[in-house]
Amino acid sequence: MTGRERILARVARATAGREGLPHPGPLDVPPADDPAAAFVKRFTSSGGEVVEPDPGRPAGAWLTAFLEGLDPAVAGVAIGPEVPPERRPRLPEVAAAHAGAGVSAAWGAAADSGSLILPSTGGRAVQLLPPVHVVWVPEGRVFARLEDALAELRKLDEDLPAAVGLHSGPSKSADIGQTVVTGVHGPGRCIAVMG
Repeated sequence: MTGRERILARVARATAGREGLPHPGPLDVPPADDPAAAFVKRFTSSGGEVVEPDPGRPAGAWLTAFLEGLDPAVAGVAIGPEVPPERRPRLPEVAAAHAGAGVSAAWGAAADSGSLILPSTGGRAVQLLPPVHVVWVPEGRVFARLEDALAELRKLDEDLPAAVGLHSGPSKSADIGQTVVTGVHGPGRCIAVMG
């Protein structure tokens, strides 16, 4: 018997006499009247940042100037394959482990949790390794509730990603001395670009 089989057998024995509980059903949370505004409020309350691109400039040129204006300025970027060419910054592309910023495109966002919904097909290294993560949020894809977003995502059938990440601001941890530290297990800055 393998270690896995021993563990599963112990779990089965421990739960054999327990009565199953029914699913509690959907959360009774009223949807926001303005999902985009509710997302911004929730996302920024978790330490995330939200910016809007300059509508008078091409998206890639705007993002280039934005990244160069950060402190410290970003010189090299890692870009997820889902980012369209017109939204890519005009900076040297480098491996995610050496990039000053990662640039991704979200599938959508959820207002009630303040979460960006990022498919695993976008390259998790781009999303997690650089110190700054910039995420394009598609217009019209901010859902009032996470359950609504996931129901819509499920309709993709054969294009359904193997996994999705829910990013609700920069990486944070408080597991050492109950002191919150930002940027421990991922980017210290998470910036949503609305539009």
